[in-house]
Amino acid sequence: MRFGLSALIFSIAILPAIPSISNALETGVFEDKVLVDGNGAEAKYVLFKPKGSANPKEGQKFPLILFLHGSGETGTDGKLQSTVGLGPVVKKQAETFPAFVIFAQSHKRTWSANSNDANRALKMVEELCKSAPIDTDRIYLTGLSMGGYGTWSLAAAEPNRWAAIIPVCGGGNPKLVGKFKDLPCWCFHGDKDNAVKVSKSREMIEALKAAGANPKYTEYPGVGHNSWDLAYGTPELFTWLFEQKRTSK
Repeated sequence: MRFGLSALIFSIAILPAIPSISNALETGVFEDKVLVDGNGAEAKYVLFKPKGSANPKEGQKFPLILFLHGSGETGTDGKLQSTVGLGPVVKKQAETFPAFVIFAQSHKRTWSANSNDANRALKMVEELCKSAPIDTDRIYLTGLSMGGYGTWSLAAAEPNRWAAIIPVCGGGNPKLVGKFKDLPCWCFHGDKDNAVKVSKSREMIEALKAAGANPKYTEYPGVGHNSWDLAYGTPELFTWLFEQKRTSK
């Protein structure tokens, strides 16, 4: 019996390493994350990690999207913001969606440039770029409603950070478009939106065109405030998005 037990232990020891089931069946995953600032304050958020990013091939890097939610998802639970807009779309495509996505959460109901919420979201981007295989020439910004406003605002404040923007049913300052007129943009809005008037997007698009830009604009007839399900469900949207690369640094 003693010999049999020793032989069994020895045979187990020399078995080749077997990949874990999680690695063998690796797919894109959503992870709950926490950002801790210099004062020790915590901010919860959700990170989507694409398939293959845990063990990338040599030299392989992935795009990154920063998603800004609307006012209804404001809070500190760190999860609600991933359930509306871009989150459900990525979840359905978790096996094939090719980019990291940061789902930041606003605590104070604003994404305006230089606000604490916006600065915290940008810090999340910066920290992820240090720890993950991110293609820093393909970092994208999108948001809906309040997040659409934030997208326009952060595009004007830091135009060289982004490779492209997708503002959905938001609005911005037409006087600032000269700061980001060279930034690829695809904007979406419903013409029956009673929460954020469609004129807000129209003004931004017309201002960009007047500045010499060539933005893409999709306006949905008869659609109210929720134009984001249609926008993020546009099949060619992500094909277009991932073709965009940052040209100025």
